[in-house]
Amino acid sequence: MSKPVIGIFPGSFNPVHIGHLALANYLCEFECLDEVWFLVTLKNPGKTALFAFSGEQRLAWIRAAIRNYPKFKASDFEWHLPEPYYTLNTLQALRESYPDKEFVLIVGADNWAVFNRWKDSAVILEQFRLLVYPRKGFECIPDERFPQVCFSQAPIIEISSSFIRENIEKGKDLRFFVPEEVADFLS
Repeated sequence: MSKPVIGIFPGSFNPVHIGHLALANYLCEFECLDEVWFLVTLKNPGKTALFAFSGEQRLAWIRAAIRNYPKFKASDFEWHLPEPYYTLNTLQALRESYPDKEFVLIVGADNWAVFNRWKDSAVILEQFRLLVYPRKGFECIPDERFPQVCFSQAPIIEISSSFIRENIEKGKDLRFFVPEEVADFLS
């Protein structure tokens, strides 16, 4: 019997928005994933930006937004690992903690374009499969050198958390860009 395939979707989700949810929904329904785990990041070793909302708040929003969809899970797994939070360490710890599951890393085409700069990127590619989703301005072209990388044909949804934060500060009503639970908090 094969193991369930879990897509690990790491991010700040600062805040989670409908683009995150629609993409994850597509990946579960049309790609090789049985579930998607939203892995809420506390700190990103590659970025210095501060998060507008606490990790606990971001995790709570995801939990509320996905509560009625059994293929999604909100995860603070990485928070219990030693810092710095590198992707390889997290994936290896997940595999060790859940040996009955197969983990696939979900990244955008923008991150795939610079994946070779990630810490231990070659080891990640040796040990795990990747599922790359399209991003505007970045090509998703399969490369025979990387048979463990699958390129999704998910629709491109151009919504970003920074767009939402910036425009909420300007007094814009963006209630339909985020789950209801987030909209209630931001209004």
